[in-house]
Amino acid sequence: MEPILTVENLTKRYGAKPALKNISFVLEAGRILGLMGPNGSGKTTFLKVVAGLQKANGGKVRVCGNPVGVESKKYVSFLPDRNIMPKRMTALDAFDYYRDYFDDFDVHKALDMLDFVRLEKNVPVSQMSKGMIEKLNLTLCFSRKAKLFLLDEPLGGVDPVARERIVSAIVNTYNPSSSIIVSTHLVHDIEHMFNDVCFIGKGEIVLYEDASVLKSRRGMDIDELYIDTFKEM
Repeated sequence: MEPILTVENLTKRYGAKPALKNISFVLEAGRILGLMGPNGSGKTTFLKVVAGLQKANGGKVRVCGNPVGVESKKYVSFLPDRNIMPKRMTALDAFDYYRDYFDDFDVHKALDMLDFVRLEKNVPVSQMSKGMIEKLNLTLCFSRKAKLFLLDEPLGGVDPVARERIVSAIVNTYNPSSSIIVSTHLVHDIEHMFNDVCFIGKGEIVLYEDASVLKSRRGMDIDELYIDTFKEM
């Protein structure tokens, strides 16, 4: 079976400043990858390159066998780290927008997810809290029949109660024939859902390993390993 994502020697620069340096790994179907690193480490840049929102300067990225481009975007659902919905929109308005824009958007699944995350469908974005907006964006992201879900800091600024509901939604609603990459620095709250772990620092992979193997080998939680790895960076 073709891997969901193949990355070979990916490099990205902003002017003369390197943002990603020779990133390489393969992500198989049914895996949830935790992409972790300090602010400015290259996490968001990596996700945007895979999503086709930014161009790489070198290397290869393939999604379900397709190089990044028009075809690969059909397989990718991207959750950005900030709200992109107009403030006047309600959840139902957003569903109509996504249904027009994405052929694979499943309105019935979206409505079920709204119930699961306990979000009102007729409240405009302007009246939503940070946690409510994250729930809406997560619902929009996971209601597509994508193969690769890219989540950029889905828990940023969200209170602990909403955070728990969002994590449950991620685990319970995705198709195991797909894969998820979650970018986060809130490691403690979310590490239990990861199959694989990737630490990235200064644009380079510092560590990439199966999460359970890593914890067994090092005798530490992922959160402890993260702190130990990046305390000098």
